[in-house]
Amino acid sequence: MKSLQQYSIPYTGLSLGIHQFEFEAGDAFFSEFEYSLVKSGSLKVTLNLEKQETMMILQFHISGEMKLGCDVCLADYPYEVEIDERQIAKFTSNADLEEDTEEIIVLTKNENEINVASLIYEYITLAVPYINRCDDEGNTEWCDQEMIEKLNQLSGGSNEESENADPRWEALKNIKK
Repeated sequence: MKSLQQYSIPYTGLSLGIHQFEFEAGDAFFSEFEYSLVKSGSLKVTLNLEKQETMMILQFHISGEMKLGCDVCLADYPYEVEIDERQIAKFTSNADLEEDTEEIIVLTKNENEINVASLIYEYITLAVPYINRCDDEGNTEWCDQEMIEKLNQLSGGSNEESENADPRWEALKNIKK
């Protein structure tokens, strides 16, 4: 987690107004998170931090490419992302009064910096599609045709199995018709 220190922003010394920060999220970044869906990638993070008297508004823009594994052929393929997210961090004098929510991070007076690594990781992970297919966007050259053929052979079953099939199953198949 030491390498994630570069994602800490000391906000106590910042003047009121908008400040811009840039970060890189690469292979070393993703390796810091156990069981990460994304193992490698090259993403650029631009953070516009607007500091106000009682809160900070964090505007994230994340763009780049990450490598995902295809759920069909198991090959790695590149996946382009463009992410725009917003997070609010609120200053409070008493930490017992309020807790963090999805929309608002609560910062006490004792804190002097905010680490945005977990937010960046969360936004990138949420951009990963539920079903990873390398041919979704017309990238059929990425799909491993040899692997797909092998999977089709293995999933078809052999003729010997269908000949020795239990006749009761054949009767059940006729019910459907």
